[in-house]
Amino acid sequence: MLRRSISAITIALLLQVFIAVSAPGESCPVGSTTLLSQKGLAPIGDIVNHEIEAGRIPGAVVEVGQRGRIVYRRAFGDREIKPERLAMMPDTIFDLASLTKVVATSVAIMQLKERHKIDLDAPVTRYWPGFSRNGKGTITVRELLTHYSGLPADLNLEPRWLGYSIALRMIETEKPLDPPGAHYRYSDINFEVLGELVHRVSGLALEVYSRVNIFDPLTMSDTFFKPPAADRTRIAPTGYTEGRLRLGEVHDPTAARMGGVAGHAGLFSTAADLANFAQMMLNRGNWHGIQILSQHSVDEMTNIESPAGAVHLRGLGWDLAAPFCSDRDQFAQVGSYVHTGFTGTMIWIDPGTESYVIILTNRTYPSGAGDAGPLRQQLVHLISNSLGP
Repeated sequence: MLRRSISAITIALLLQVFIAVSAPGESCPVGSTTLLSQKGLAPIGDIVNHEIEAGRIPGAVVEVGQRGRIVYRRAFGDREIKPERLAMMPDTIFDLASLTKVVATSVAIMQLKERHKIDLDAPVTRYWPGFSRNGKGTITVRELLTHYSGLPADLNLEPRWLGYSIALRMIETEKPLDPPGAHYRYSDINFEVLGELVHRVSGLALEVYSRVNIFDPLTMSDTFFKPPAADRTRIAPTGYTEGRLRLGEVHDPTAARMGGVAGHAGLFSTAADLANFAQMMLNRGNWHGIQILSQHSVDEMTNIESPAGAVHLRGLGWDLAAPFCSDRDQFAQVGSYVHTGFTGTMIWIDPGTESYVIILTNRTYPSGAGDAGPLRQQLVHLISNSLGP
């Protein structure tokens, strides 16, 4: 495994790992990162409005932070179009989709590791004996976190099934497509398993564990699985199901069949709450004196943890990305780290410039044909240039 020692060749490879959303990499003067400003970020409005007019998204909330301060937070467009138009608001609640993996599940696993309740290099079967069926006995917790387990992308939805316990039985009968550690394959099953491990090891369901150990300490009061009915008026819908507006119900079909709580999807949140989370990560686990994660855990999550020789470089839960600025020898982290969600969400965190970018859309509404990719790409490129020399 590649840990703290990273060669110049590896760094060069990492800086070529661009997820499909951007290609930052402007050079910043060592120790004198440019401060972002409202004026410098003013073009965000034109970019977002263009994407709305092009029909790729109905609306968005964008937040940018740097050095512990909120530089930019603004809502655009509509969160709902019919039967009436409802404006997008800064406190709109979004279905985060796969951001669940890094905001809830990965943090929970790392906390349990810190408490010596989970060993990342132990086989999953140590905590879930039934998982060993059909050749899965050697898959480790770390391989789940890095998407190098060899498992398929997700559970089969046909024939139709319903229930969390049924999903667990299906996971037990799954067969790996590749040997553990051999190939990268982004897999929701990996995090469905991790969510269940949180339950088995802590004795608390993932939604309860996350509330007590992550969301409440971070004052993320608008972050939850299965949003309460009282908050429905603030939620951005993600489409229709059988002619009925999907509002406050998880969009991901597997998470929905699992009851709305799963390790890979199901979480709802706001830009303000995610800003607290991002700032905690930039503070290397600390939030107003509360240590949510140890500094070592944050380092593990955000540095190379994929198998030696791997082409697709992953942290624990996070995808590793090019930094906003390329002069990074003075920083512990090599680059930025990022995660996106199917519904049109993204968190991008850049330790070197002490910055984060949060983009929240409900691009799947109303027809499922939207695309948040161009918006992500343009905004990250703009912010990267704003931080340049």
